[in-house]
Amino acid sequence: MIKIFDTTLRDGEQSPGCSMNLYEKLQMARQLERLGVDIIEAGFPAASQGDFDAVQAIARSLSKTVVCGLARCTKNDIDAAYNAIKDAKMQRIHVFIATSDIHLKYKLKKTREEVLSDIAKYVSYAKSFVDDIEFSCEDASRTDLDFLCEAVDIAIKNGATTINLPDTVGYAVPEEYANMIRTVIENVPNADKVDISVHCHNDLGLAVANSLAAVKVGATQVECTINGIGERAGNAACEEIVMALKTRHDYYGEETAIKTTEIMRTSNLLEQITATRVSPTKPIVGKNVFAHEAGIHQHGVLQEKSTYEIMDPAMIGIVETENLVLGKHSGKHALRAKLEELGYEVDDAQMEEVFVDFKSIADSKKEIYDRDIHALMLKEFQKVSGGYELIDYSAFTSNGKESKTIIKLSNGQETIERVGSGAGPVDAAFDCMANIVGDKFQLEDFAIHSVTRGKDALGETFLSLRSDDQVFNGKGLSNDIIKSSIIAYVNAVNQQVQSQE
Repeated sequence: MIKIFDTTLRDGEQSPGCSMNLYEKLQMARQLERLGVDIIEAGFPAASQGDFDAVQAIARSLSKTVVCGLARCTKNDIDAAYNAIKDAKMQRIHVFIATSDIHLKYKLKKTREEVLSDIAKYVSYAKSFVDDIEFSCEDASRTDLDFLCEAVDIAIKNGATTINLPDTVGYAVPEEYANMIRTVIENVPNADKVDISVHCHNDLGLAVANSLAAVKVGATQVECTINGIGERAGNAACEEIVMALKTRHDYYGEETAIKTTEIMRTSNLLEQITATRVSPTKPIVGKNVFAHEAGIHQHGVLQEKSTYEIMDPAMIGIVETENLVLGKHSGKHALRAKLEELGYEVDDAQMEEVFVDFKSIADSKKEIYDRDIHALMLKEFQKVSGGYELIDYSAFTSNGKESKTIIKLSNGQETIERVGSGAGPVDAAFDCMANIVGDKFQLEDFAIHSVTRGKDALGETFLSLRSDDQVFNGKGLSNDIIKSSIIAYVNAVNQQVQSQE
């Protein structure tokens, strides 16, 4: 059985524009538990008070998943990690230090002997708090193999129960990476008594291939993120690892505890929380994965799906039909029951807000399906507290003339109303927003797509704003694309406001 160690909330969140607030992290952690991941790396508690609070909240809310906190080889980091996870039913401290010569020379400015001493000292210190200790040799794939084995040996002797050998900079290729894993397993005493973990980055597009190559030679844990998010080119994608092992069980002979029917929901949730769009051709979860354009392919699939589909869409939670679920006369009890069925947890205060939005959608749509309920809940994630709130807007346009948009926002202290103009109502709306918040933002990306069916479908806007060297993502949902675009812009601005608090 291969353990799945999910680091979406720690390494994944380091992807530009993918930061999450406490509420979003809790919702994501609960969905990861429903997905069935074995370990959730909830954050880096010593990094900030916000990280500490998020790890602590996740530790207190999960019941079936190991909650892990990351720590450098320092007493303060390990103390913070323990204090953040100590209320979890199952706890893990993840201690790391770099082992490659380039990191020792330029980052740590330490000798190999000093690093080995730190490993012994701080792994044993972490062990004094909890039994489940993971130790990582940062930049393992560029570490001298003899020294790597020595470092792993010392970590195991001092209490490490999981050894992680990451390809930190995405430099390795599958054969080389597999050889490194095999060498450690064969040459380090008691390596067969601990979990051997892999953590691969995607700089050369090989993160999943390297991870699977490692599994083939004996790795027992894979570290990954949903949708492959992460710094630079991202991490190994959880859904790709899991479905490769499941689909090619004949080759790998390994299984995971993942409930694969939750994959699509988990992917969609992260996409909405972070406002990062999944590529249509993204393996497993991209919208084109089960689409067949060529006539010969369409004919084959109609005759027998296995001719061109190696996976059943239902395996990852895609259903081709859905039932009418609610209508405008449905009450709070019916809505709450449907939310619970779909995996959402809301308290009474949140329920009041959700119900107001539900009634608004029900009044404008004749038929409400599961996907509308998902969209409704994703709308809740769009609300970024602090900064600005949209009060009202009006758009004016006529053929061949410049469009005008009037927007009224509240900043919590006063109501601000401005006019903008542009080549179309959305362009005018963005000009108006710039007149309100200033011209410090540059539009980097903008896209609109439908998330529900029919002529009254809900449309979703994704956009990215750059301010100095930072990118802030925003998302908006409405059956009015101008309104969804304004909401997305407001949320991106509020992300920037929140980052400065």
